[in-house]
Amino acid sequence: MRALLSLLILVSFLFSSDFKTEQKIYGVIIHALLPQKGAIKVWSDDKSKEKILSFIVGVEFVSSPKEADFLLLSKGEKVQSKGLTFVTNFRLLEAEQNSVIGGFFWQKGRPNILFLRKNLQKHHIKLPQSMQEYIEDNL
Repeated sequence: MRALLSLLILVSFLFSSDFKTEQKIYGVIIHALLPQKGAIKVWSDDKSKEKILSFIVGVEFVSSPKEADFLLLSKGEKVQSKGLTFVTNFRLLEAEQNSVIGGFFWQKGRPNILFLRKNLQKHHIKLPQSMQEYIEDNL
């Protein structure tokens, strides 16, 4: 019984640690992409990502992707919006590389962040110096 309780506590700690890490990373990404916005309107096709993003200061969820400034996609469904699109897995980043700004996903237990230069340029986005290392010309 003690071993099971210890395992549950360890798993909870690891999950909350990843949750907070992911939340901080998304906060930095969203505010770097839209630095002039006060309240950033966000839409996601993944409820678990909504939970993570809901704790970020300055983020306001909208019910329609057409209203969003920032879209976070996990499922790959085509969505009509003028907002900046970001994805949560590499497969989707590859498939949508002509239209998405970038992606953030976990690979081998580590966070991976990629921005696509041509799409940043298309939207006239200049990332801060601290994020320049995540910009890629090609996948």
